Amino acid sequence: MKIFPSDQIKELDAYTIENEPIASIDLMERAAKAITQAIIRQWNSTTPVTLFAGPGNNGGDALAVARLLAEKGYKVEVFLFNTKGELSPDCQANKELLETMDEVNFTEVNTQFTPPHLTADHVVVDGLFGSGLNKPLAGGFAAVVKYINASPATVVSIDIPSGLMGEDNSSNIPNHIVRADYTFSLQLPKLSFLFAENAEYVGHWKLLDIGISPEVIEETEADYFLTEERDIRPLIKQRKEFSHKGSFGHALLIAGSYGMAGASVLAARACMRSGVGLLTVHAPARNNNILQIAVPEVMVEADIHENCFAYPTDTNDYNAVGIGPGLGKAQETEAALIDQLQTNRCPVILDADALNLLARNRHVLTALPKNSILTPHPKELDRLTGKSQSSYERLAKACALAQLSNTYIVLKGHYSTIVTPEGKCYFNPTGNVGMATAGSGDVLTGIILALLAQGYTGEDAAKIGVYVHGMAGDLARQKYGTIGLNASDIIEFLPTAWGAYQ
Repeated sequence: MKIFPSDQIKELDAYTIENEPIASIDLMERAAKAITQAIIRQWNSTTPVTLFAGPGNNGGDALAVARLLAEKGYKVEVFLFNTKGELSPDCQANKELLETMDEVNFTEVNTQFTPPHLTADHVVVDGLFGSGLNKPLAGGFAAVVKYINASPATVVSIDIPSGLMGEDNSSNIPNHIVRADYTFSLQLPKLSFLFAENAEYVGHWKLLDIGISPEVIEETEADYFLTEERDIRPLIKQRKEFSHKGSFGHALLIAGSYGMAGASVLAARACMRSGVGLLTVHAPARNNNILQIAVPEVMVEADIHENCFAYPTDTNDYNAVGIGPGLGKAQETEAALIDQLQTNRCPVILDADALNLLARNRHVLTALPKNSILTPHPKELDRLTGKSQSSYERLAKACALAQLSNTYIVLKGHYSTIVTPEGKCYFNPTGNVGMATAGSGDVLTGIILALLAQGYTGEDAAKIGVYVHGMAGDLARQKYGTIGLNASDIIEFLPTAWGAYQ
Protein backbone atom coordinates (compact mmCIF):
# COMPACT_ATOMS: atom_id res chain seq x y z
CA MET A 1 0.00 0.00 0.00
CA LYS A 2 1.40 3.36 -1.02
CA ILE A 3 1.73 6.26 1.40
CA PHE A 4 1.70 9.68 -0.23
CA PRO A 5 2.75 13.07 1.18
CA SER A 6 -0.04 15.52 1.91
CA ASP A 7 0.40 17.58 -1.24
CA GLN A 8 0.03 14.48 -3.40
CA ILE A 9 -3.17 13.44 -1.63
CA LYS A 10 -4.81 16.61 -2.94
CA GLU A 11 -3.73 15.62 -6.45
CA LEU A 12 -5.32 12.17 -6.05
CA ASP A 13 -8.59 13.79 -5.01
CA ALA A 14 -8.44 16.18 -7.94
CA TYR A 15 -7.76 13.35 -10.41
CA THR A 16 -10.71 11.35 -9.06
CA ILE A 17 -13.03 14.36 -9.32
CA GLU A 18 -11.98 15.01 -12.90
CA ASN A 19 -11.77 11.48 -14.22
CA GLU A 20 -14.48 9.47 -12.43
CA PRO A 21 -16.04 12.02 -12.92
CA ILE A 22 -17.60 13.14 -9.63
CA ALA A 23 -18.32 16.56 -8.18
CA SER A 24 -16.12 17.47 -5.21
CA ILE A 25 -19.21 17.87 -3.01
CA ASP A 26 -20.26 14.33 -3.91
CA LEU A 27 -16.79 12.96 -3.08
CA MET A 28 -17.12 14.71 0.28
CA GLU A 29 -20.52 13.08 0.75
CA ARG A 30 -18.98 9.69 -0.03
CA ALA A 31 -16.31 10.29 2.61
CA ALA A 32 -18.92 11.46 5.13
CA LYS A 33 -20.97 8.31 4.61
CA ALA A 34 -17.91 6.13 5.25
CA ILE A 35 -17.08 8.07 8.43
CA THR A 36 -20.70 7.95 9.59
CA GLN A 37 -20.86 4.19 9.10
CA ALA A 38 -17.65 3.76 11.08
CA ILE A 39 -19.14 5.78 13.95
CA ILE A 40 -22.45 3.91 13.84
CA ARG A 41 -20.67 0.56 14.01
CA GLN A 42 -18.97 1.60 17.25
CA TRP A 43 -21.50 3.81 19.06
CA ASN A 44 -25.28 3.56 19.09
CA SER A 45 -27.73 6.44 18.73
CA THR A 46 -27.96 7.02 22.49
CA THR A 47 -24.40 8.40 22.38
CA PRO A 48 -24.31 12.21 22.29
CA VAL A 49 -22.01 13.45 19.52
CA THR A 50 -20.34 16.87 19.44
CA LEU A 51 -18.57 17.87 16.23
CA PHE A 52 -15.94 20.59 15.86
CA ALA A 53 -15.59 21.75 12.24
CA GLY A 54 -12.97 23.99 10.70
CA PRO A 55 -13.45 26.28 7.69
CA GLY A 56 -11.94 23.96 5.08
CA ASN A 57 -12.88 20.63 3.55
CA ASN A 58 -12.09 18.72 6.73
CA GLY A 59 -14.75 20.87 8.35
CA GLY A 60 -17.05 20.17 5.41
CA ASP A 61 -16.62 16.44 6.10
CA ALA A 62 -17.58 17.01 9.74
CA LEU A 63 -20.70 19.00 8.82
CA ALA A 64 -21.81 16.28 6.42
CA VAL A 65 -21.24 13.64 9.11
CA ALA A 66 -23.33 15.68 11.54
CA ARG A 67 -26.23 15.75 9.07
CA LEU A 68 -26.04 12.02 8.39
CA LEU A 69 -25.84 11.16 12.10
CA ALA A 70 -28.84 13.36 12.84
CA GLU A 71 -30.78 11.54 10.14
CA LYS A 72 -29.96 8.30 11.97
CA GLY A 73 -31.43 9.62 15.21
CA TYR A 74 -28.25 10.70 17.00
CA LYS A 75 -28.26 13.71 19.30
CA VAL A 76 -25.86 16.03 17.45
CA GLU A 77 -24.22 19.31 18.46
CA VAL A 78 -22.02 21.17 15.96
CA PHE A 79 -19.54 24.03 16.27
CA LEU A 80 -18.30 25.51 12.99
CA PHE A 81 -15.30 27.80 13.44
CA ASN A 82 -15.46 30.52 10.81
CA THR A 83 -13.37 33.24 12.37
CA LYS A 84 -12.29 34.78 9.05
CA GLY A 85 -15.72 34.65 7.42
CA GLU A 86 -14.41 32.43 4.66
CA LEU A 87 -15.40 28.78 4.16
CA SER A 88 -14.36 26.42 1.40
CA PRO A 89 -17.17 26.01 -1.18
CA ASP A 90 -18.00 22.45 -0.07
CA CYS A 91 -17.90 23.42 3.59
CA GLN A 92 -20.30 26.29 2.80
CA ALA A 93 -22.64 23.94 0.96
CA ASN A 94 -22.76 21.52 3.87
CA LYS A 95 -23.28 24.35 6.30
CA GLU A 96 -26.37 25.44 4.35
CA LEU A 97 -27.75 21.90 4.34
CA LEU A 98 -27.17 21.57 8.08
CA GLU A 99 -28.88 24.86 8.87
CA THR A 100 -32.15 23.46 7.49
CA MET A 101 -32.23 20.68 10.11
CA ASP A 102 -34.09 21.51 13.30
CA GLU A 103 -32.80 18.38 15.04
CA VAL A 104 -29.17 19.61 14.96
CA ASN A 105 -27.88 22.05 17.58
CA PHE A 106 -25.69 24.15 15.28
CA THR A 107 -23.43 27.06 16.26
CA GLU A 108 -21.24 29.06 13.94
CA VAL A 109 -18.34 30.59 15.86
CA ASN A 110 -17.19 33.90 14.42
CA THR A 111 -15.66 35.56 17.48
CA GLN A 112 -16.58 34.26 20.93
CA PHE A 113 -16.60 30.52 21.65
CA THR A 114 -18.59 29.19 24.58
CA PRO A 115 -17.41 25.61 25.09
CA PRO A 116 -20.03 22.88 25.46
CA HIS A 117 -20.16 20.57 28.45
CA LEU A 118 -18.50 17.30 27.47
CA THR A 119 -18.80 14.12 29.52
CA ALA A 120 -17.25 10.68 29.35
CA ASP A 121 -20.39 9.57 27.49
CA HIS A 122 -19.76 11.98 24.62
CA VAL A 123 -18.07 11.26 21.34
CA VAL A 124 -16.24 14.29 19.98
CA VAL A 125 -15.66 14.35 16.23
CA ASP A 126 -12.60 16.42 15.35
CA GLY A 127 -12.95 17.99 11.91
CA LEU A 128 -10.98 21.18 12.46
CA PHE A 129 -8.05 20.66 10.08
CA GLY A 130 -6.93 17.94 7.70
CA SER A 131 -3.62 16.64 6.39
CA GLY A 132 -2.79 19.81 4.46
CA LEU A 133 -1.69 21.67 7.60
CA ASN A 134 1.91 22.88 7.32
CA LYS A 135 2.43 24.89 10.51
CA PRO A 136 1.51 24.48 14.19
CA LEU A 137 -1.93 25.61 15.33
CA ALA A 138 -2.01 28.83 17.32
CA GLY A 139 -4.42 31.25 18.95
CA GLY A 140 -8.06 30.28 19.21
CA PHE A 141 -7.69 26.97 17.40
CA ALA A 142 -4.92 25.91 19.78
CA ALA A 143 -7.25 26.78 22.67
CA VAL A 144 -10.02 24.61 21.18
CA VAL A 145 -7.59 21.72 20.83
CA LYS A 146 -6.55 22.08 24.47
CA TYR A 147 -10.20 22.08 25.50
CA ILE A 148 -10.90 18.88 23.55
CA ASN A 149 -7.83 17.19 25.02
CA ALA A 150 -8.83 18.17 28.56
CA SER A 151 -12.31 16.70 28.20
CA PRO A 152 -13.21 13.14 29.27
CA ALA A 153 -14.95 12.50 25.95
CA THR A 154 -13.89 9.88 23.41
CA VAL A 155 -12.30 11.70 20.47
CA VAL A 156 -12.58 10.66 16.82
CA SER A 157 -10.50 12.54 14.27
CA ILE A 158 -11.46 12.74 10.61
CA ASP A 159 -8.55 11.77 8.35
CA ILE A 160 -5.83 13.05 10.74
CA PRO A 161 -5.86 14.60 14.23
CA SER A 162 -6.09 18.36 13.92
CA GLY A 163 -2.71 20.01 14.41
CA LEU A 164 -0.76 16.92 13.36
CA MET A 165 1.13 17.31 10.10
CA GLY A 166 1.19 14.52 7.57
CA GLU A 167 4.94 14.00 7.59
CA ASP A 168 7.39 16.05 9.64
CA ASN A 169 6.28 17.19 13.09
CA SER A 170 9.70 17.98 14.50
CA SER A 171 8.83 21.69 14.79
CA ASN A 172 5.26 21.14 15.93
CA ILE A 173 3.82 22.11 19.32
CA PRO A 174 2.65 18.95 21.14
CA ASN A 175 -0.03 20.67 23.23
CA HIS A 176 -1.60 22.09 20.07
CA ILE A 177 -2.41 18.68 18.55
CA VAL A 178 -5.66 16.81 19.14
CA ARG A 179 -5.15 13.58 21.08
CA ALA A 180 -7.56 11.27 19.30
CA ASP A 181 -8.70 7.91 20.57
CA TYR A 182 -9.57 6.93 17.00
CA THR A 183 -8.51 8.30 13.63
CA PHE A 184 -10.55 7.44 10.54
CA SER A 185 -8.10 8.03 7.70
CA LEU A 186 -9.57 8.51 4.25
CA GLN A 187 -8.37 5.95 1.68
CA LEU A 188 -4.68 5.84 2.67
CA PRO A 189 -2.60 6.21 5.85
CA LYS A 190 -0.48 9.26 6.57
CA LEU A 191 3.26 8.86 7.11
CA SER A 192 3.09 10.49 10.53
CA PHE A 193 0.79 7.69 11.78
CA LEU A 194 3.76 5.31 11.67
CA PHE A 195 6.08 7.25 14.00
CA ALA A 196 6.25 6.33 17.68
CA GLU A 197 5.98 9.87 19.07
CA ASN A 198 2.67 10.42 17.25
CA ALA A 199 0.86 7.40 18.71
CA GLU A 200 -0.64 9.48 21.53
CA TYR A 201 -2.31 11.75 18.97
CA VAL A 202 -3.44 9.19 16.40
CA GLY A 203 -4.81 6.53 18.76
CA HIS A 204 -6.28 3.55 16.91
CA TRP A 205 -6.33 4.35 13.21
CA LYS A 206 -8.50 2.77 10.55
CA LEU A 207 -8.62 3.24 6.79
CA LEU A 208 -11.93 4.11 5.14
CA ASP A 209 -12.31 3.48 1.43
CA ILE A 210 -13.84 6.53 -0.23
CA GLY A 211 -13.31 5.45 -3.82
CA ILE A 212 -10.21 7.41 -4.79
CA SER A 213 -9.27 6.31 -8.31
CA PRO A 214 -7.24 3.07 -8.09
CA GLU A 215 -5.68 3.90 -11.44
CA VAL A 216 -4.09 7.12 -10.21
CA ILE A 217 -2.88 5.41 -7.02
CA GLU A 218 -1.26 2.70 -9.14
CA GLU A 219 0.32 5.15 -11.57
CA THR A 220 1.62 7.67 -9.04
CA GLU A 221 5.17 7.06 -7.81
CA ALA A 222 5.71 6.79 -4.07
CA ASP A 223 8.67 6.55 -1.71
CA TYR A 224 6.75 5.15 1.26
CA PHE A 225 4.78 1.92 1.49
CA LEU A 226 2.89 -0.11 4.09
CA THR A 227 3.64 -3.75 3.36
CA GLU A 228 0.68 -6.09 2.92
CA GLU A 229 0.47 -9.87 2.84
CA ARG A 230 -0.21 -9.76 -0.88
CA ASP A 231 3.18 -8.06 -1.33
CA ILE A 232 5.02 -10.83 0.53
CA ARG A 233 3.43 -13.97 -0.91
CA PRO A 234 4.80 -13.60 -4.48
CA LEU A 235 8.33 -13.06 -3.14
CA ILE A 236 8.59 -16.44 -1.41
CA LYS A 237 10.23 -19.15 -3.51
CA GLN A 238 8.51 -22.51 -3.76
CA ARG A 239 10.72 -25.53 -3.08
CA LYS A 240 11.30 -28.19 -5.71
CA GLU A 241 10.75 -31.81 -4.74
CA PHE A 242 14.27 -32.98 -5.67
CA SER A 243 16.03 -30.22 -3.69
CA HIS A 244 18.64 -31.13 -1.06
CA LYS A 245 20.29 -29.20 1.76
CA GLY A 246 22.85 -27.80 -0.63
CA SER A 247 20.01 -26.21 -2.59
CA PHE A 248 19.18 -23.86 0.25
CA GLY A 249 22.51 -22.27 0.99
CA HIS A 250 25.21 -22.41 3.63
CA ALA A 251 25.13 -19.55 6.13
CA LEU A 252 27.82 -18.42 8.57
CA LEU A 253 26.80 -16.81 11.85
CA ILE A 254 29.49 -14.99 13.84
CA ALA A 255 27.90 -14.41 17.20
CA GLY A 256 28.19 -14.72 20.95
CA SER A 257 30.77 -13.92 23.59
CA TYR A 258 31.32 -15.48 27.00
CA GLY A 259 28.14 -14.88 28.98
CA MET A 260 26.19 -14.02 25.80
CA ALA A 261 25.94 -17.45 24.19
CA GLY A 262 22.14 -17.19 24.30
CA ALA A 263 22.10 -14.58 21.54
CA SER A 264 23.94 -16.93 19.18
CA VAL A 265 21.63 -19.79 20.13
CA LEU A 266 18.50 -17.75 19.38
CA ALA A 267 19.84 -16.50 16.05
CA ALA A 268 20.97 -20.00 15.06
CA ARG A 269 17.64 -21.62 15.98
CA ALA A 270 15.73 -18.96 14.03
CA CYS A 271 18.01 -19.43 11.04
CA MET A 272 17.44 -23.19 11.03
CA ARG A 273 13.69 -22.61 11.32
CA SER A 274 13.75 -20.35 8.24
CA GLY A 275 14.79 -22.79 5.58
CA VAL A 276 18.58 -22.55 5.39
CA GLY A 277 20.27 -25.72 4.19
CA LEU A 278 23.39 -25.53 6.36
CA LEU A 279 24.50 -23.23 9.16
CA THR A 280 27.92 -22.86 10.73
CA VAL A 281 28.29 -20.77 13.88
CA HIS A 282 31.66 -19.16 14.57
CA ALA A 283 31.78 -18.63 18.33
CA PRO A 284 34.26 -18.28 21.20
CA ALA A 285 35.71 -21.60 22.30
CA ARG A 286 33.91 -21.48 25.67
CA ASN A 287 30.54 -21.37 23.88
CA ASN A 288 31.20 -24.46 21.77
CA ASN A 289 29.48 -27.00 24.05
CA ILE A 290 26.52 -24.71 24.67
CA LEU A 291 25.82 -24.41 20.94
CA GLN A 292 26.37 -28.12 20.25
CA ILE A 293 23.80 -29.02 22.88
CA ALA A 294 21.29 -26.19 22.33
CA VAL A 295 21.26 -26.33 18.52
CA PRO A 296 22.43 -29.79 17.42
CA GLU A 297 21.50 -29.05 13.80
CA VAL A 298 24.33 -26.53 13.36
CA MET A 299 28.07 -26.91 12.92
CA VAL A 300 30.29 -24.94 15.27
CA GLU A 301 33.60 -23.35 14.34
CA ALA A 302 35.37 -22.38 17.55
CA ASP A 303 37.33 -19.15 17.62
CA ILE A 304 40.86 -19.48 18.97
CA HIS A 305 39.94 -16.96 21.68
CA GLU A 306 38.15 -18.46 24.67
CA ASN A 307 35.78 -15.57 25.38
CA CYS A 308 35.11 -13.53 22.25
CA PHE A 309 35.32 -13.26 18.49
CA ALA A 310 38.95 -12.32 17.91
CA TYR A 311 40.05 -13.94 14.66
CA PRO A 312 38.34 -13.41 11.29
CA THR A 313 37.39 -16.55 9.38
CA ASP A 314 37.35 -17.49 5.72
CA THR A 315 33.93 -16.99 4.09
CA ASN A 316 34.57 -18.40 0.62
CA ASP A 317 32.37 -21.45 1.24
CA TYR A 318 29.35 -19.48 2.47
CA ASN A 319 26.43 -17.83 0.70
CA ALA A 320 25.76 -15.25 3.41
CA VAL A 321 27.21 -14.11 6.73
CA GLY A 322 25.46 -12.78 9.84
CA ILE A 323 27.47 -10.92 12.47
CA GLY A 324 26.52 -9.32 15.74
CA PRO A 325 24.18 -11.08 18.21
CA GLY A 326 25.88 -11.18 21.61
CA LEU A 327 29.20 -10.27 19.99
CA GLY A 328 30.42 -7.88 22.68
CA LYS A 329 32.71 -4.89 22.16
CA ALA A 330 36.09 -6.18 23.19
CA GLN A 331 39.10 -4.58 21.55
CA GLU A 332 40.01 -7.89 19.89
CA THR A 333 36.46 -8.20 18.55
CA GLU A 334 36.55 -4.73 17.01
CA ALA A 335 39.76 -5.47 15.15
CA ALA A 336 38.49 -8.88 14.00
CA LEU A 337 35.21 -7.41 12.78
CA ILE A 338 36.95 -4.78 10.65
CA ASP A 339 39.24 -7.41 9.13
CA GLN A 340 36.28 -9.71 8.53
CA LEU A 341 34.23 -7.06 6.74
CA GLN A 342 37.13 -5.88 4.59
CA THR A 343 37.74 -9.40 3.25
CA ASN A 344 34.17 -10.71 3.09
CA ARG A 345 32.65 -10.99 -0.41
CA CYS A 346 29.19 -12.48 0.20
CA PRO A 347 26.12 -10.59 1.51
CA VAL A 348 26.29 -9.83 5.22
CA ILE A 349 23.69 -8.90 7.82
CA LEU A 350 25.02 -6.79 10.69
CA ASP A 351 23.20 -6.46 13.99
CA ALA A 352 23.66 -5.44 17.62
CA ASP A 353 27.30 -4.99 18.69
CA ALA A 354 28.52 -5.33 15.12
CA LEU A 355 26.66 -2.08 14.42
CA ASN A 356 28.00 -0.42 17.56
CA LEU A 357 31.55 -1.30 16.54
CA LEU A 358 30.86 -0.21 12.98
CA ALA A 359 29.77 3.20 14.31
CA ARG A 360 33.38 3.67 15.43
CA ASN A 361 34.70 2.55 12.04
CA ARG A 362 32.35 4.16 9.54
CA HIS A 363 34.88 3.94 6.71
CA VAL A 364 34.08 0.23 6.44
CA LEU A 365 30.48 0.98 5.46
CA THR A 366 31.36 1.62 1.84
CA ALA A 367 33.22 -1.72 1.61
CA LEU A 368 30.19 -3.90 2.41
CA PRO A 369 29.19 -6.34 -0.36
CA LYS A 370 26.07 -5.86 -2.49
CA ASN A 371 22.80 -6.97 -0.86
CA SER A 372 24.13 -6.43 2.66
CA ILE A 373 21.71 -5.49 5.43
CA LEU A 374 22.01 -3.43 8.62
CA THR A 375 19.38 -4.00 11.33
CA PRO A 376 19.66 -1.18 13.91
CA HIS A 377 17.16 -0.16 16.51
CA PRO A 378 16.79 3.64 16.85
CA LYS A 379 19.67 4.13 19.30
CA GLU A 380 21.99 2.01 17.19
CA LEU A 381 21.11 4.05 14.13
CA ASP A 382 21.76 7.25 16.09
CA ARG A 383 25.26 5.96 16.84
CA LEU A 384 25.81 5.46 13.13
CA THR A 385 24.27 8.71 11.89
CA GLY A 386 24.11 11.12 14.84
CA LYS A 387 21.24 11.74 17.22
CA SER A 388 17.84 12.59 15.71
CA GLN A 389 15.16 14.80 17.23
CA SER A 390 12.25 12.95 15.62
CA SER A 391 11.40 9.72 13.85
CA TYR A 392 11.02 11.64 10.59
CA GLU A 393 14.56 12.96 10.87
CA ARG A 394 15.84 9.49 11.83
CA LEU A 395 14.15 7.99 8.77
CA ALA A 396 15.76 10.62 6.54
CA LYS A 397 19.17 9.77 8.01
CA ALA A 398 18.53 6.07 7.46
CA CYS A 399 17.79 6.81 3.81
CA ALA A 400 21.05 8.75 3.50
CA LEU A 401 22.99 5.93 5.16
CA ALA A 402 21.44 3.30 2.89
CA GLN A 403 22.44 5.34 -0.14
CA LEU A 404 25.96 6.02 1.16
CA SER A 405 26.68 2.39 2.02
CA ASN A 406 24.58 0.83 -0.76
CA THR A 407 22.95 -1.39 1.86
CA TYR A 408 19.44 -2.19 3.00
CA ILE A 409 18.55 -0.92 6.46
CA VAL A 410 15.97 -2.47 8.75
CA LEU A 411 15.11 0.24 11.27
CA LYS A 412 13.54 -1.85 14.01
CA GLY A 413 10.52 -0.96 16.13
CA HIS A 414 6.76 -0.87 15.81
CA TYR A 415 6.31 -0.59 12.04
CA SER A 416 9.90 -1.70 11.43
CA THR A 417 11.05 0.02 8.25
CA ILE A 418 13.05 -1.45 5.39
CA VAL A 419 15.01 1.33 3.67
CA THR A 420 16.57 0.70 0.25
CA PRO A 421 19.61 2.39 -1.31
CA GLU A 422 17.18 4.05 -3.74
CA GLY A 423 15.35 5.74 -0.86
CA LYS A 424 12.22 3.57 -0.82
CA CYS A 425 10.80 2.88 2.65
CA TYR A 426 8.63 -0.14 3.45
CA PHE A 427 6.83 -0.09 6.80
CA ASN A 428 5.99 -3.48 8.29
CA PRO A 429 2.57 -3.95 9.95
CA THR A 430 3.05 -7.33 11.67
CA GLY A 431 4.26 -7.83 15.23
CA ASN A 432 3.21 -6.61 18.66
CA VAL A 433 4.48 -5.08 21.87
CA GLY A 434 5.20 -8.52 23.36
CA MET A 435 8.15 -8.72 20.99
CA ALA A 436 9.84 -5.83 22.80
CA THR A 437 11.96 -8.31 24.71
CA ALA A 438 15.59 -9.44 24.86
CA GLY A 439 16.56 -11.69 21.96
CA SER A 440 13.81 -10.68 19.55
CA GLY A 441 16.33 -8.90 17.34
CA ASP A 442 18.64 -11.94 17.41
CA VAL A 443 15.76 -14.03 16.07
CA LEU A 444 15.22 -11.53 13.24
CA THR A 445 18.92 -11.69 12.35
CA GLY A 446 18.71 -15.47 12.06
CA ILE A 447 15.64 -15.31 9.84
CA ILE A 448 17.12 -12.77 7.43
CA LEU A 449 20.45 -14.62 7.35
CA ALA A 450 18.63 -17.78 6.26
CA LEU A 451 16.93 -15.91 3.43
CA LEU A 452 20.14 -14.28 2.22
CA ALA A 453 21.85 -17.68 2.17
CA GLN A 454 18.99 -19.07 0.06
CA GLY A 455 19.66 -16.48 -2.61
CA TYR A 456 17.03 -13.85 -1.88
CA THR A 457 18.01 -10.28 -2.68
CA GLY A 458 18.76 -7.98 0.22
CA GLU A 459 15.48 -6.15 -0.30
CA ASP A 460 13.34 -9.28 -0.46
CA ALA A 461 15.16 -10.94 2.45
CA ALA A 462 14.56 -7.88 4.62
CA LYS A 463 10.90 -7.52 3.64
CA ILE A 464 10.07 -11.20 4.05
CA GLY A 465 12.14 -11.64 7.18
CA VAL A 466 10.61 -8.71 9.04
CA TYR A 467 7.07 -9.65 7.97
CA VAL A 468 7.34 -13.33 8.97
CA HIS A 469 9.16 -12.43 12.21
CA GLY A 470 6.15 -10.28 13.10
CA MET A 471 3.71 -12.99 12.01
CA ALA A 472 5.39 -15.51 14.33
CA GLY A 473 5.26 -12.96 17.14
CA ASP A 474 1.55 -12.41 16.54
CA LEU A 475 0.93 -16.17 16.66
CA ALA A 476 2.94 -16.38 19.88
CA ARG A 477 0.86 -13.56 21.34
CA GLN A 478 -2.31 -15.60 20.79
CA LYS A 479 -0.88 -18.35 23.01
CA TYR A 480 1.18 -16.42 25.56
CA GLY A 481 -0.15 -12.85 25.54
CA THR A 482 2.24 -9.90 25.47
CA ILE A 483 3.64 -9.81 29.00
CA GLY A 484 4.83 -13.42 29.07
CA LEU A 485 6.08 -13.61 25.49
CA ASN A 486 9.81 -14.16 24.94
CA ALA A 487 12.12 -14.59 21.98
CA SER A 488 12.04 -18.38 22.06
CA ASP A 489 8.26 -18.22 21.64
CA ILE A 490 8.75 -16.36 18.34
CA ILE A 491 10.98 -19.20 17.12
CA GLU A 492 8.38 -21.74 18.26
CA PHE A 493 5.86 -20.25 15.85
CA LEU A 494 8.16 -19.71 12.87
CA PRO A 495 7.17 -23.05 11.26
CA THR A 496 3.49 -22.08 11.49
CA ALA A 497 4.20 -18.65 10.00
CA TRP A 498 6.22 -20.13 7.14
CA GLY A 499 3.54 -22.78 6.66
CA ALA A 500 1.13 -20.10 5.47
CA TYR A 501 3.26 -19.84 2.31
CA GLN A 502 3.66 -23.54 1.48
